[in-house]
Amino acid sequence: MANRCEICGKGPMAGNLVSHSNRKTRKVSSPNLQRIKVVVDGVPRRIRVCTRCIRSGAIEKRTK
Repeated sequence: MANRCEICGKGPMAGNLVSHSNRKTRKVSSPNLQRIKVVVDGVPRRIRVCTRCIRSGAIEKRTK
């Protein structure tokens, strides 16, 4: 299972950890993915969505 948002496609981001002595080591930060129930084409499904898509209203949450 890929660590990727199914709506916007946001995935792991790479960068550097920089110490006080200015040494650099690589780091990977993952997006904050939540597994929620949403309505996709009129059918309720459980998908992995980043919190930015949830907050912006890019998805329609399933109601009970």
